[in-house]
Amino acid sequence: MRIRLPHTPYISNKIAIDLLNTGFVKLLKGTDAVANVAKEMLELEIKKEMALEERIEEILDDNDDDIEFMQVDRRAMFWMIKKKIAKEHNFILSFEERFNELSHEILDILLGQDLIEYNVSDNRVKNSIFSSVQGYLDTYEGIEDKVVEKIDHYKRKLIPGSDEYDIVFEKLYQEELKKIGMY
Repeated sequence: MRIRLPHTPYISNKIAIDLLNTGFVKLLKGTDAVANVAKEMLELEIKKEMALEERIEEILDDNDDDIEFMQVDRRAMFWMIKKKIAKEHNFILSFEERFNELSHEILDILLGQDLIEYNVSDNRVKNSIFSSVQGYLDTYEGIEDKVVEKIDHYKRKLIPGSDEYDIVFEKLYQEELKKIGMY
């Protein structure tokens, strides 16, 4: 899973801002309405994958003795089960295919709720949404590294996982996103 729930507000804002900046999409009810739709869809997709992975963990836990007895790599078994269950539930494992499908779904909802209009092909707008998601994913790891490095240079050491660390991390993360126009 490449996208985590805390990333959804940033990705959805990026989708809305990128659509606004395309020059061929008109946001009829502003960026917030578009971002809210994207956020809901992203969260739904992430929660589906989380539920799938929880089910896999349950299966592994139920068969823990057999896995240990046969000396099977738990991670390899996890992926084998995930592939099988994903196929049974029509869940797309390929990130690119999944984000492409998700981009179509977001576009359909934006159109259905009269939040956008445009005079180009649907595919061009869908590609813009897809590029926003992919662009965020390509960028966020670098941003996280910058933020962690900044926190490491604080005079007073913050403990990762503490409330104070999380608050400072979130603030610095948002500042970095603003610098590159993603928030």
